Amino acid sequence: GVLIDVAVHVGTLGAVVAFFRAEVAEAVVGGLHILSGRLSTPQARLALLLIYATIPVIICGALLSAAGLTDVFRNIEVIAWATLVFGVALWLADRFGGLEKRSEAWDWRDAGRMGLAQAVALIPGASRSGITITAARALGYQRVDAARIAMLMSIPTILAAGALAGLDLVQSGDAALGLDAAIAAVLSCLAAFAALAVMMRMLETWSLTPFVLYRLALGGALLIYLYA
Repeated sequence: GVLIDVAVHVGTLGAVVAFFRAEVAEAVVGGLHILSGRLSTPQARLALLLIYATIPVIICGALLSAAGLTDVFRNIEVIAWATLVFGVALWLADRFGGLEKRSEAWDWRDAGRMGLAQAVALIPGASRSGITITAARALGYQRVDAARIAMLMSIPTILAAGALAGLDLVQSGDAALGLDAAIAAVLSCLAAFAALAVMMRMLETWSLTPFVLYRLALGGALLIYLYA
């Protein structure tokens, strides 16, 4: 269900914070600068951009939750087709996107566009990290920088989802489900840290094609399972 899904993402959050600790520290310092009214520092700018990029997914997620539509699209068919379609989108962005931008060039316009792309990831199977990397590559960011920005964008998004899921867990009073969620979070943290280390090393010299092939294989396997 959604709670375990969010728990896995919270575990991923721990891995992202640990792996990108320097950038996270900069954003935290930026948050302190914002609170003290120092909005013009590079750290404050990073924190503000991350907040701005998170607004679309929070609004869309809140609207879906309020309308009771959170679980409507959570089925194998939607996941399979989303995995395939956004896998092709990732290949197109990586194939035709430029390589002229670094993470230091991230600005309000690009943050807004990547934020809108992140909101589309509410479709099950779209992959939050995958679609934000796709958007970054389409905007011309180098692969390593696209992945770095996408991972940093996950932090406020997962914090918001984790807080909401934690509230639901407290209200349900289901201790067994809480234990399952904790186990899922720990395992996902370990797996995500290893995956980040491999991915960031790969992207220094490789294209995103291996990830595209993975998505095509997974989506195809799900369709075969579903229709055969």
